[in-house]
Amino acid sequence: MAKLTGKVALVTGAAVGLGAGIAEAYSKYGAKLCLVDLAKEVEQTAEKLRKEYGAEIITFVGNVAKKEDMKAAVKQTVEKFGKLDVVCANAGVCRLAPFEQMSDEMRDFHIDVNIKGVWNTCQAAIPELLANKGGAIVIASSVTGDLVADGGEAAYAMTKAALVGLTKCLAVEYATRNIRVNCSQLGYARTPMVEKMAVESNPEDPESAIRAIAANVPMQRLAKPIEVGELFAFLGSDEASYITGGQFVIDGGATLPETMSMGTN
Repeated sequence: MAKLTGKVALVTGAAVGLGAGIAEAYSKYGAKLCLVDLAKEVEQTAEKLRKEYGAEIITFVGNVAKKEDMKAAVKQTVEKFGKLDVVCANAGVCRLAPFEQMSDEMRDFHIDVNIKGVWNTCQAAIPELLANKGGAIVIASSVTGDLVADGGEAAYAMTKAALVGLTKCLAVEYATRNIRVNCSQLGYARTPMVEKMAVESNPEDPESAIRAIAANVPMQRLAKPIEVGELFAFLGSDEASYITGGQFVIDGGATLPETMSMGTN
């Protein structure tokens, strides 16, 4: 039996990138899924996984920044599958700009998606997790903000760091009611969002920005979305039954070296 057989999971930001990688891992391990995204292409991702894994999947096109959308997505999930076991709050955005030039609109865009989006997702889902006598929430934070940061990432860093605090509080608040809450702290994965950041960093040669990221990772590469999905699958499974409030760095060792130019290697 696969480790997520019998589980029902909701994944936000599931059309491409990390969300698609999470959805693939959950499909591989037997979960039934509701894939949520603002982009209608989420149905294409679902169809691919249905064909490849025989997964039972529904989709919901909606905005995590709108609480009513998330309530509707959870309602649709429970109506279809009868319960909800796991929530993967993955949807997020990153736009780069010098701090003194960053508009209030850009700041609020990050807050709306990265903070309010996770807040809305959790608030919509927790009543169903409680009705199910427990479950798991996995939140996509980042190494950015809590551990490291680059220039131009003020809004992203601020919002991703906030998710660590939310993770810890929810983990304590719901521990006695059998809801586990953990967060991932990803470095860089090869996703459309990172590729867009590379263009913002170096419009003339974005691939050089990608290569530079890899050069500063001890494993010499970016993560694959499915590798992040594997972490989410573990944290959502009963194999992680005594883990809550955790911060799980998945960055190929990027935050470990003091430098990449000194030492015996």
